[in-house]
Amino acid sequence: MFNRRALILGSASCAALVASPALRAQAVKAGRKLTIGQSVPLTGAADQIGLAYLNGAKICFDAINAANGVGGYSIEVKALDDGYDPAKAAANAKKLISEGVDALFGFAGTASCDAAYAVAKPNGTVFFAPFAASDTLHDPALANVFHVRPALADEAYKVARHCATLNQERIAVFAEEDAMGRAGLAAVNNALVDLKRPPLVTSALSPVNSTQVDAAVAQIIKSQPQAIIMVSLFNSSAAFIRKMRQAGFGGQFLTFSVVGIDPLFSALGKEIGGIVISQVVPSPRSATIPLVKEYLDALNQTDQSPSYESVEGYIAARSFAEGVQRSIAAGGKPDRAGLQKAFNSMTDFNLGGFRVNLRAKKYESVRAIDLVSITPEGKIIR
Repeated sequence: MFNRRALILGSASCAALVASPALRAQAVKAGRKLTIGQSVPLTGAADQIGLAYLNGAKICFDAINAANGVGGYSIEVKALDDGYDPAKAAANAKKLISEGVDALFGFAGTASCDAAYAVAKPNGTVFFAPFAASDTLHDPALANVFHVRPALADEAYKVARHCATLNQERIAVFAEEDAMGRAGLAAVNNALVDLKRPPLVTSALSPVNSTQVDAAVAQIIKSQPQAIIMVSLFNSSAAFIRKMRQAGFGGQFLTFSVVGIDPLFSALGKEIGGIVISQVVPSPRSATIPLVKEYLDALNQTDQSPSYESVEGYIAARSFAEGVQRSIAAGGKPDRAGLQKAFNSMTDFNLGGFRVNLRAKKYESVRAIDLVSITPEGKIIR
């Protein structure tokens, strides 16, 4: 059962995770430093997701720095708030690059990642572990982009294949009217073609993370779908689910991982029962997985609660640190060229019981995706 504590941090601490003074003091002793720049929504529509992702990464880096870093290198995160605004994310990327960061890390939001990458592309700045980037950023030709999470195409394929196993042929899509929603809709359409399944019976868009879903409900209910795939954040998703059920829909709801499983549970409560949610990282409570146990041990040094978004940030940070270690072990140094070479070597590697592929091709990461549902009491079922 979820026992979610608020992750709202004060403005003075948004860019620096709560950590003990002893940990911070030890980190300072590291003689050499890498600085990575991160822009996430710490306010606005997706703030709960952004805060959790940032905090998960910072937990990891703080623990690494407390142990004298990676090969003597401490890793510092400069985190900026973009409010889920692509223009602000691009401006933050420009600012961070001008300040000489060694890499951009953990930008969040499809449109924000696209906008930030457009800034990073001209000089080849490493763009690492974007959260919910568009599938165009998964193009293998982009030599400086490295992904920890699977592509939208991978999630769409997994969800559409699940519908196929249940002989659900009348599928609809509910999506937000932004880059993420449109990309997710396109990914579902492509997955249905690749799986040789019937096309969507309908699709509808609504404002981003808003309760203004009446028009979408009216459009979708008329098509009498058996299942509805949602590409939306938690507020839109919760409002849509409630109103569809009120309109008499008794079929299956399925959603992409970008929904934010903990915020969705907070929004829906017991009404979350039966919804299928795609997940791209292990459960943050699966202590039998060494990586998750490591995460929980670090988390217990803070006042935070575990979450999927937080554990994904932790995994992204551990993956980055692994690349730093590999670049040093190869006899080089963790500069841009050394990091890119190391990250390119990290294909299907085992990170404490969880496999990561930074250079996956289309559908190679499908097996890394779990489909889970949640009981009304908050218990996760696979």
